[in-house]
Amino acid sequence: MKLACPAPLWRHDRVVLGHGSGGKLSAELLRDVFLPALGNEILDRMEDQATCTLQGLGGGARIALTTDAFVVRPLFFPGGDIGKLAIHGTVNDLAVGGAEPKLITAAFILEEGLALADLERIARSMRVACDEAGVQLVAGDTKVVDRGKADGVFITTAGVGLVPAGRSLSISAARPGDRVLVSGTLGDHGIAIMSVREGLEFETVLQSDTASLAGLTRVMLSACPSIRCMRDPTRGGLASALNEMATASGVGIELREADIPLEAAVKSACELLGLDPLYVACEGRLVCAVPARDSERCLAAMREHPLGRRAADIGAVCEEHPGVVTAKTVVGGERVVSMLAGEQLPRIC
Repeated sequence: MKLACPAPLWRHDRVVLGHGSGGKLSAELLRDVFLPALGNEILDRMEDQATCTLQGLGGGARIALTTDAFVVRPLFFPGGDIGKLAIHGTVNDLAVGGAEPKLITAAFILEEGLALADLERIARSMRVACDEAGVQLVAGDTKVVDRGKADGVFITTAGVGLVPAGRSLSISAARPGDRVLVSGTLGDHGIAIMSVREGLEFETVLQSDTASLAGLTRVMLSACPSIRCMRDPTRGGLASALNEMATASGVGIELREADIPLEAAVKSACELLGLDPLYVACEGRLVCAVPARDSERCLAAMREHPLGRRAADIGAVCEEHPGVVTAKTVVGGERVVSMLAGEQLPRIC
């Protein structure tokens, strides 16, 4: 008798797609491979960016550094393309760490046979995204690989930002009693990508949420300097971002599913495809932990910004069940929202 188990394997001797999901397998890859070989005081913090003090630059300037890679398929999708996505993703990793993004570099791995018109379109899109975010792309590199080896183009970026004096945000800073806020509807990017791949049609056009968060975070931190931490829920979605926060801070997090903002088309698509929207990637949204006394002021500031009009309070940080995220369901029950296991949506960022 041949038996099969639908649960993902937890031990692998080769890389699988799930290692790039932003979930449990990605965390294992970091824990078992990269941190033992490369770990240091800064890398071990596991932030979206590294904040460093450079002596000799104006009395010890604080800068934030980040790097990212983008392998989305298709290259062009409703609301954006791989070029815009690369700029936004890099800027956002800096912005949610409290930095003012300044400089970006980009390396392009091009597949033989890629239409030059497509490459020109991607480059122009990147320029527009840089101008909108207030950053400059100052260096780059190009490599070409054999036909069939790169899905058209892969882009790897690095970003540099400046961290204002006295500002310190960290994924390990959430405290019991803090409110959990999100800046808008979740899952728009991932479902926009899937709608193109699967040929899904909706009554309204579903657009990717890809956007630069630098303006929104600037407004938020000006109105509410006490924000503990911010995260952009990309790979692995909101669920993975909050699990990372809960684990790093040694706290529990309790969500209210009814208060989590979702587009009707996203809800419908997730039901049709058997997906949980809490695990679907965003590229222009953030989640933050804010002291309860300041949460209403922070929420009001978010709603004044175009990217935060549908911002919502979706739950709280608690002392109970440290390292675990739970959600009160719309029918009154409660479920554990664990890290993503395996691969839910391949090649979406």
